[in-house]
Amino acid sequence: MLNGIGAPLRIAVFRRIWLASLSSNLGLMIHGVGAAWAMTQMTSSADMVALVQTALMAPVMLLSVTAGAIADMFDRRLVGLCALTIGLSSASTLSILTHFGLLTPNLILAFTFLIGSGMALFGPSWQASVSEQVPTETLPAAVALNGISYNMARSFGPALGGVIVATAGAVAAFICNAFLYVPLIVALLLWRRKVEPSRLPPERLSRAIISGVRYVVHSPALRVVLWRTLATGIGGTSLLGLMALIARDLLGGGAQTFGIILGAFGMGAVVGALNVGTVRKLFSSEGAIRACLLTMGLGIGAVSLSRSPVLTAAALVIAGAGWTLSITLFNVHIQLAAPRWVAGRALAIFQAAISGGVAIGSWLWGRAADAIGTDHALMLSAAVMLASPVLGLWLRLPDREGRDEGALDPLADPEVHLPITSRSGPIVIEIEYRVDPERARAFYTLLQDVQLSRQRNGAYGWSVARDLANPEIWIERYHCPTWTDYLRQRNRPTQSERALHRQAIDFHMGPEPIRIRRMLERPFGSVRWKDDTPDRTPDTVLPVQTTVTSGT
Repeated sequence: MLNGIGAPLRIAVFRRIWLASLSSNLGLMIHGVGAAWAMTQMTSSADMVALVQTALMAPVMLLSVTAGAIADMFDRRLVGLCALTIGLSSASTLSILTHFGLLTPNLILAFTFLIGSGMALFGPSWQASVSEQVPTETLPAAVALNGISYNMARSFGPALGGVIVATAGAVAAFICNAFLYVPLIVALLLWRRKVEPSRLPPERLSRAIISGVRYVVHSPALRVVLWRTLATGIGGTSLLGLMALIARDLLGGGAQTFGIILGAFGMGAVVGALNVGTVRKLFSSEGAIRACLLTMGLGIGAVSLSRSPVLTAAALVIAGAGWTLSITLFNVHIQLAAPRWVAGRALAIFQAAISGGVAIGSWLWGRAADAIGTDHALMLSAAVMLASPVLGLWLRLPDREGRDEGALDPLADPEVHLPITSRSGPIVIEIEYRVDPERARAFYTLLQDVQLSRQRNGAYGWSVARDLANPEIWIERYHCPTWTDYLRQRNRPTQSERALHRQAIDFHMGPEPIRIRRMLERPFGSVRWKDDTPDRTPDTVLPVQTTVTSGT
């Protein structure tokens, strides 16, 4: 166990935060039971009941990209503490309102949305910091343990929440959630995170968001994972969104039944997370995801047909295992594919995809349950999941074993004689290659991959041209918004991307090295025509770094 899934627990920092996150996740599960059951007591609308899940997950969809940018820009420990403070304040206020009898359906949704907003801010900072706490070889196990933490809480939290709601009311569930934020806050306060200072200033928030989105747009492997994640969320979230209705309408039970069947789903999720390593060894990435989706479809179909709590619980264990296995496998793909400088944003976009799928799916299946009944809505969801492996024909998951780490040696700053500031730009880069015409097709094909590498790391306006008078001459050309952005773009490539760039350089022939031109584009109006015209960008020129490696 400790050599496999439990290996990250040997690391004190990870173990302490993981145990504290378990208590926080337990509080969220208890809150979910209290909020959903309080809603069923106030309204008979399946739409409103399903909206509780939507209110909890929609902030992750709406705010996670911004949260990911913040996680990459600032100290992830401090970001996490701010997020937990938002959740604690919201849970405490909801408890007070409930105690004084002021709770309404709209207030349940509003404060659930605020608690979800805290989750949205916390998620990217915590997930991105996992790679700082454990070595790369144990990263998949650490990701799986985070899933286990959530699903252990799902296994026991709903049952506990059902007992709490049945004996003390929804207010007790909300108070428990507030108190269970405290251990995680303490654990983060005790974490002495090692901060690596950056020579370059942090990106502005808007530009950081654009950088994250741009990286994903120009990363085919990440795009495939995100589309599959969104589809899985929409198709498979019927159980999560309609669980209270399954307990009330299909099984004729109360709050305790609701908690028990949620616990069964969470128990299956723990079983699935514990077997992530085994599944990754036995199947290819695509084969593992297809097996998970089929398992979920069979489980959902069985729930739609069952009227026995025992049979329903057994089917939910199966569906829960398939759900968590699929989400964990998607998460591992993102963690391994995204370099550290953009990890928070990549994980945030992943969170947006799964949470968006859950939010949209919960609403859709809630509408379907109102229109055709809970059992028929579940049967339709089962059919969707059983058909969803067909997506693999067009969106096949790539196989990936290890993380593509950033390059170990930063590139030296290029020689500059023109006085410029950090905000000077746009910067135009031209790289001149001399390539044997017999190898032109292979060179051009390689440059398509080079293009994606340049663009996801910050370049725009990329193009390649061939000299009409001398077919040996090829010119690669791209832009960066400012000088600082160019310096970032040069040092962001991973080891595999650096190897790709070297392959392109290896096509160059002749005694002279490739020729690189770095130019400041001067659009109309950017030149000061009078000596006394004030400079609108008074930043100082960035110091030249004297490191050993050169490059584009």
